[in-house]
Amino acid sequence: MLRNIVKSRRLQYSFHPRASYSTGTNSFKTAVETAEKLVSPPAQTKFQDPFSIVSHEMSNLAKSIASLIGSGHPTLNRISSYYFEAEGKNVRPLIVLILSKALSKIPISQRQRIKIDEYDVTEQEHIKGTPQPGQESIAGYSVDDSLSPLNILHGINPKIILDPLSKPMDRLPEMDKQNGILPKQRRLAEIVEMIHTASLLHDDVIDLSDARRGRPSGNIAFTNKMAVLGGDFLLGRASVAIARLRNPEVIELLSTTIANLVEGEFMQLKNTVLSNSGEEIIDNDGDEKRVPQPTGKVPTEKHQYSVNEEDIVDHDTNVQAAFEYYLHKTYLKTASLMSKSCRAAAVLSGAEDDVIENCYQFGRNLGLCFQIVDDMLDYTSSDKAFGKPSQADLKLGLATAPVLFAWKQEPKLGELIARKFNEPGDVEIARRAVEKYQGVEQTRQMAEKYCMDALANLRILPESDARSALELLTNSVLTRSN
Repeated sequence: MLRNIVKSRRLQYSFHPRASYSTGTNSFKTAVETAEKLVSPPAQTKFQDPFSIVSHEMSNLAKSIASLIGSGHPTLNRISSYYFEAEGKNVRPLIVLILSKALSKIPISQRQRIKIDEYDVTEQEHIKGTPQPGQESIAGYSVDDSLSPLNILHGINPKIILDPLSKPMDRLPEMDKQNGILPKQRRLAEIVEMIHTASLLHDDVIDLSDARRGRPSGNIAFTNKMAVLGGDFLLGRASVAIARLRNPEVIELLSTTIANLVEGEFMQLKNTVLSNSGEEIIDNDGDEKRVPQPTGKVPTEKHQYSVNEEDIVDHDTNVQAAFEYYLHKTYLKTASLMSKSCRAAAVLSGAEDDVIENCYQFGRNLGLCFQIVDDMLDYTSSDKAFGKPSQADLKLGLATAPVLFAWKQEPKLGELIARKFNEPGDVEIARRAVEKYQGVEQTRQMAEKYCMDALANLRILPESDARSALELLTNSVLTRSN
C-alpha cells in the first residue's frame, strides 16, 4: 500500500534549504545534526505519513460517499459500493484534501480571485441580507442543498424515498479553522473518488480483468452489464454533487474529466498513431471489426495524433509520435482527473491565478508520474503485490513506455506493436527486448522527471505541514510497489 511506502520515505525526504552549518566545541555533533537536517524535514513538520494530516476526512471518506450514491435498488447499491469496500490507495481524494489544507495557509487577502461566501471561508466578508436583483449568488448555499425542487428530484412518486436526492444528507461541518479544509473541498475529494471508481468499473469490463484490489473485479463478481450500469450510476450521482458545488468553473473542470476518461480509453483501444488509409480496424474481444465510414452529414475530424503510413518519415519520427500519443493518452486517462481536481481545489480556495496554474501543473505532473510508474510496475510486480494481474499490458496489446523505449533501439518491434502483440511469441519477444534495452530503467527516469517538476510546482505554496506532506507523497509515488 502507498501508506507503507510513504512511511518508508521519511529518511529520504528532500533537501531542506534552510539547513546551515555552525561552529561549536563539538564539531562532530554539529556535523551529525547538520547532516540530519539535510535528509529530514524540520522538527515542526515531522509526521508519520501524509494520511495523518487529513486522517479524519480520509477515515470518513467511504461513509460520506455512501450517503451520496445510495439508491432504492439493493443490487445497484451493492455494485456501486463494491470497490469502496476494499482498501484502495485513495490517492486522488488524499491529494485534494492535503492540497486544500496547504492552500488554506495562503492569507485571505491573497485569496480574492472569486467571491467567497460564508460556506467557503468564514473570515472573509460574504453576502448578507436579501440580495438585489442581479446580485444573487447561488454559491452561498451548502453542498447538500438541492438546486431543483425536491418534488421534481423525487421522480414519479414523491412519497417514496428512493435515493439521497430526496432525503437530507449528513451536513458537512463548517470550515474547521484549525484544519482549514472547506466543505466544498471535502465534497470535491468525494466526487473525484466517485469518478475514479466509476472508471475502474468500466475499465475492468473493457480490459476483461478478473481482479481488483485483491478481490474479484466488478465484472466477475456481478456481470459486465451490471458493472457498466454501476459505473454509469456513480457518474450520475457524481454529476449531481458537482452541480451542487455551485461554481461554474469547477463544474466545467470536473465535467471535462469525465469526457477525458472516455477519450483516453478510445486512444488506448487504438493504441497506435498509425491509421490505415483512413480505414480504422478495432479489436472486438479477439475479432477484427471495421469502423463504419462517415456519411458526411456530421463533420468528423481525425485525432490530432493520427497519421497515415505514407506520412511516416523515419523510425525516429515514428517513435517520437508514439511517445506523444502515449503521454497524451496517459494524461487523459489518469492525469486529467488529478490535475483538474487540484485546479478545482485552488479555485474553490479563491487563490490567485498563478497559484491555480501551479496547482494544475502539480496534478498534471504527478498524474503522469503515477501512471508511468504504474506501467513500469506492470513489468516488475507480482499479482499479489500489484492488486491486479501484472504483466498484463502486453497481453492486452498495449505499448506503454517500457516497450516504446525498447522499440526505439530495436525497430523490428514496430511490427509487433502494430499488430498489438497478438501472434504467438510476440509477448515474450517484447519482454526480452524491454530487458535488453533497459526499458524499465528508462521509464523510471521519465517518471523521475515528472516527479521533480511536480515538486517544483509545490514551491508556490507557503511552507506548512501540508505542503511537506504533499512533497513526501509525491516522492513516494516513485518508490511504490502497488
